[in-house]
Amino acid sequence: MALSIRLARGGAKKRPVYRIVVTDSRSPRDGRFLEKLGTYNPLLPKDSAERVTLDAERAKHWLSQGAQPTDRVARFLDSAGIRPRAARHNPKKGEPGDKARERAEARAARAAEAAADTGADAGDTPAADS
Repeated sequence: MALSIRLARGGAKKRPVYRIVVTDSRSPRDGRFLEKLGTYNPLLPKDSAERVTLDAERAKHWLSQGAQPTDRVARFLDSAGIRPRAARHNPKKGEPGDKARERAEARAARAAEAAADTGADAGDTPAADS
């Protein structure tokens, strides 16, 4: 059985509260789970102690059993000092898309053409000082 440590949503509409649970990865998001490890309330301020509550000992136990945390839960485990989160590196994220790149190249070509035209015009006119 593939174990996962993930969030299960609760609370009312537009007022989410999440449980941090250990579950079979094939079960539904809010379905059956093996154990509740803590809670996460995203509506509380980030510096609030009640925003994330987590049972560190049980989390370590389930990690030793092979449970894989989701990205969000991995952040919680990292901030609690239980498991360091691997830094992600996506160098292509900041690059512009194909259309934006085409527009930038066209803009640069027009600017170079305009600069060449003004340079040629300035060379054709005779100097007034001579």
